[in-house]
Amino acid sequence: MAYSWLMARFAKRKGPAIKDQVGGGEWEPMKFSLSPPGITTVVHPCRPGGLVISIVSHGHGVSVQELIWTLARLRSGVISRVVLTLNLPETDPVPPADGWPFVFQIIHNARPAGFGANHNRALAGAMEPFVCVLNPDVKLTEYDPFVDLVCSAAMPGTGCAYPLQIDAQGRLQDSERALPTPWALWRRRILGLRETKVDWVNAACLVLPRPVWQKLGGFDETYFMYCEDVDLCLRLRLAGLALKRSPVQLVHTGQRASHRRWAHFRWHVRSLLHLWSSPVYRRACQLLRAQDDVAGTIGRS
Repeated sequence: MAYSWLMARFAKRKGPAIKDQVGGGEWEPMKFSLSPPGITTVVHPCRPGGLVISIVSHGHGVSVQELIWTLARLRSGVISRVVLTLNLPETDPVPPADGWPFVFQIIHNARPAGFGANHNRALAGAMEPFVCVLNPDVKLTEYDPFVDLVCSAAMPGTGCAYPLQIDAQGRLQDSERALPTPWALWRRRILGLRETKVDWVNAACLVLPRPVWQKLGGFDETYFMYCEDVDLCLRLRLAGLALKRSPVQLVHTGQRASHRRWAHFRWHVRSLLHLWSSPVYRRACQLLRAQDDVAGTIGRS
């Protein structure tokens, strides 16, 4: 019933908008440029949906091609638009023989931008009821997980919905984490203890109601890389909204570059220091200490 209600709502809100983009009448494929320069839009026949997905590639090439094609094969009833940002020079994805089943936009960056800035630009001015941040190193394991993700995000009091994440061997990833205090990092990194609280989730796949995303202003762009997902989740919590785990899963191959590259490690440390000195973090610490019994259930279905 929830899915039927959502699809009826999307059809009312998005059908005419998509048809207007292709000029009305027949759903004919077309390609045109949008302002500002550097954005290419490809429009193909699709069912009206209510979800825009933002993907940022840092030279991921084959992984991005595979992910975009997987999204196309879903023929999802909820995905209406996909925005791919090429943060580094690389070849555009090759379209499937029957074209893209959604509006497909490609942004070519003249110079690399940060994680948050790229997604904020891609989702700026979104009219879809829901927005999704999706990593390029994600592999979908279930048929159209976005239906459940959108339904979860539509539940009252929900700030964002997310799936369970597993690795290529099917092992559960540590995508649900406690507030990254120095003590929590010591327990996890040095002592090897698993976290039992879920105060934030990584941004490999997040679905948010558009009004929530816009009210928050998206990601805080003062974080160039790392901790922008922590900050986003904490701001959701401070707004009284929940992080909702949806009953779906996907594979996240998470490169963990900060464990292997000195530059990424420095960015990670810099972002942690920025987070720890922020008003958002201080307020979140107070909130989660005051609601310690609730904090352990954040994200639980």
